[in-house]
Amino acid sequence: MFIAVDDTDSRTGNCTTYLLTEIMRELSDLDIIGNPRLVRLNPAVPWKTRGNGSLVLRAGKGKGKSKTIGAIGGKEMICFSEASGTEPDEEDLIERIRPIIENNRSEGSDPGLIVSKERPAPSLYWDGVRRIIEKETVKKELDRIGARTFELGCGRGIIGAACGMAWVPQDSTYEVLAYREKERWGTERKIDASSICEMDSLFAGTFNSWEEREQKVAMVPSTPCPVLFGLRGDDENETIRAAMHLRTENIERWATFLTNQGTDDHIIHDPEEITENSSYEIAGTVLGSAEHIRGGHTLMDIGTRYGRITCAAYEPSKEFRMLFDNLAPGDEISVIGELRDQPRTFNVEKVNVLKVVEVFTKTSNPVCGVCGKRMQSIGKGQGYRCKGCRTRSKEPTLVKGTRWAVPGWYEPPTSARRHLSKPLKRMGEEQKVEFVNCRRT
Repeated sequence: MFIAVDDTDSRTGNCTTYLLTEIMRELSDLDIIGNPRLVRLNPAVPWKTRGNGSLVLRAGKGKGKSKTIGAIGGKEMICFSEASGTEPDEEDLIERIRPIIENNRSEGSDPGLIVSKERPAPSLYWDGVRRIIEKETVKKELDRIGARTFELGCGRGIIGAACGMAWVPQDSTYEVLAYREKERWGTERKIDASSICEMDSLFAGTFNSWEEREQKVAMVPSTPCPVLFGLRGDDENETIRAAMHLRTENIERWATFLTNQGTDDHIIHDPEEITENSSYEIAGTVLGSAEHIRGGHTLMDIGTRYGRITCAAYEPSKEFRMLFDNLAPGDEISVIGELRDQPRTFNVEKVNVLKVVEVFTKTSNPVCGVCGKRMQSIGKGQGYRCKGCRTRSKEPTLVKGTRWAVPGWYEPPTSARRHLSKPLKRMGEEQKVEFVNCRRT
């Protein structure tokens, strides 16, 4: 039986992943089939809380291979590779899970719970991770598969829960989430930063945990939620071993989730048209110099098949903004990111510099080829003329400039990346130029 839940947290606290571990504890008389799933959806949804993630669990009678995927209060959590075909009762599951949601939701949240023997069509996931979809569309699909539901508030969480349940992975990663003892929630987290740095160098398959450029931790949340840390990686066993390498305060529970994080599933490639509140890969030509605006943000215009688009690199992206400073009119690039509604800007997550133009800088007025004297400017845009022999020239003396931006991929620091954004490490790419002198304004 598939169980999915969404929208129980807020920007200031709670965590739907923790709620799922509470559901797993409640359903300890049943087997877990496969890893629990953390499925991130469209990051451009205006009403999201923090990471727009839905949670999915399959419970019933398991068979086949088993493995440890976590622990609660010292008791191991095991999952099985297959289901035996015996399914628990849907209404009984809803009655058992409902009190957990009611007791663990944030004020103002709009939880949705789905219990179903069948998954929604995979197309629902792709709509949910790339577009904004209506609740009625989701309801029709849930009615088609005979799903049972429970809602609180406006029940918006039904949308995310259904889209997460519909996910059939094409690319996937893992995240080990560790949780704090309840009495420590809201207090300063105790975790040895040097152990995260060590882990990052020892376990090559992990990603987005440590920011080498600024020697900063990127895997520890700042909100007063139950999560102590979230460690992501490509290989499940390696990610678990890496998590055990960390030196931290006592961990009350932990779980290993199968996720779509770091996959770029939210990106629409080569779209026929672009609309706000979705994410795209768009090719274009740089039209002018970068503009610095209040708050430390940087803007840059590019010409595309969709018209002129203003690209934005925000202050948290730090030295990534310096790429914009080092691009020149005529450079050909491909940008990946979200088209925002208000203001209408393209929020850049990654840049692929495809081709850079040669840049020349004026060093002086030209020298007359007849008499060897320095020419004088006739006027703006009118060229130069020798005062003695009246010889003319259109161009000054130029020197070829150094281009610091070279063809290749560029990405923001780890702490400024979105959950879904695929890091260059996972793409088999490496940033060829590091802008190490981070601009602070």
